[in-house]
Amino acid sequence: MTLVGRYRLEWILIVILVTGFACLMFAVMNSALYGGGGYMEMVGLGVMALMLALVFTQWSHRRSMQRTLNYIQMQLEQLGQDKPSGRVLVDTAENSEIAGPLVQSLGLISKQLEELRQANHSLNINCQIADAQRRQIEQILLSVSDAVVVTSRFDELTFANESAERLLGFNLSNARRKNIDEIIHDGAIVRLIQDTRRMGVNHQPRIVEHSCNNGREACTFRIMLRCLAGPNKTTAGVMIVLHDMTREKEIEQGKIEFVSNVSHELKTPLASIKAYIEMLLDGEVDDPKSTREFYETISSEAERLHRMIERILSISRIESNSDKVVLEPVSMTAVIKQVLKIIAPKAKSKEICISEHLAPVYFQVNADYDLICQAVQNLMVNAIKYTPAGGNITVDVAADERRGVLSVEVSDTGVGIPADELSKIFEKFYRGRSHRAMATGSGLGLPLVQYIVETIHGGKMSVTSEADKGSTFSFELPLVA
Repeated sequence: MTLVGRYRLEWILIVILVTGFACLMFAVMNSALYGGGGYMEMVGLGVMALMLALVFTQWSHRRSMQRTLNYIQMQLEQLGQDKPSGRVLVDTAENSEIAGPLVQSLGLISKQLEELRQANHSLNINCQIADAQRRQIEQILLSVSDAVVVTSRFDELTFANESAERLLGFNLSNARRKNIDEIIHDGAIVRLIQDTRRMGVNHQPRIVEHSCNNGREACTFRIMLRCLAGPNKTTAGVMIVLHDMTREKEIEQGKIEFVSNVSHELKTPLASIKAYIEMLLDGEVDDPKSTREFYETISSEAERLHRMIERILSISRIESNSDKVVLEPVSMTAVIKQVLKIIAPKAKSKEICISEHLAPVYFQVNADYDLICQAVQNLMVNAIKYTPAGGNITVDVAADERRGVLSVEVSDTGVGIPADELSKIFEKFYRGRSHRAMATGSGLGLPLVQYIVETIHGGKMSVTSEADKGSTFSFELPLVA
């Protein structure tokens, strides 16, 4: 209510009160001085005025109280609707005894609510930041190639990435919050998780090596287990990271076998050389013919050692990219003709007939000339080595312009390769039973050819063979557009 309206009501009340008192005073004075009649009417009029003033006072007070309560209700509604007005619009002058404490309490509540709103706003921001960080960490863990599993302090699954799902054979959407012994079927891994959880956060992370069978092949894993810390250093769960070491173990085993095979292959010719030299030094050979045979054997074994070492070094240089590979347009027909000139004397000495069917020289491939020559020469030398005297070798070079490839085939009528050995012939130092019986070798020629064709030149190599009937080695290279 405005100040003018309030003063207007007060003036009306004063006028009524003054009128009532005037009527009463007039009646009393008239009766005392003149003793005339009619004073009762004046008394009644004064009493009525006073009663009217009393009623008007009560009505005004009640109206003021109602107005105060209405203002307080409006403020409370604004607070409840999260729309603070900044101040309490209540006139305490009219009802200071009642409204004053309410207004103070209301103001205090409004201030506390405003502080709570600010604190809630800061808390919401912090929660959003924490949620964003959690999602970011989850995305990082999901993209990790190693299997990652997180369990709760009750050994329940809480998180796993796709690698863990594939490796351990479960679906996270169906397995979340289930006990790990229900979803992980490898009892050794379950026991490792439970033991790590019981050890608590004060222990260092555990790293163990574990071998298992995933249904297809034997696998080896390096498992890292770490206890997750909760409030007051309590155990909140366990994080498990499984790193697949199967390929690393295979490489390590391959290195061991490589060293063993090299040692074995080097030992044989060295033993022969040493034995013949000792006999020569001891004077056990007197005639020039035997001496010459010994020297020829020593020379042959030394040459074998030289070839083996050269092939080992070639493979090492190629695999380590220490030799610069120069790819340029090369005619495979020209390469074949060059190789045939080199191996012709060996074929002639065994009376082996070589037939050739070569594509026109203008069909070219992108290749390193020296390396591709070495690959073809190895195939041709193998064909001559494992083909009996009087046999046949055929070399074909054909261009398939529709597919955009040029194919090279080297076929022989030699001893062939048994079916159970075909998958192993490209392994380093592997030599089939029939091959070992027929000729010496290091078992490095075919692995070198395959590496040159497939890894360096992006080609494709294949072999077909039948025991005692011969073999066909072939490879394809992309044609130069």
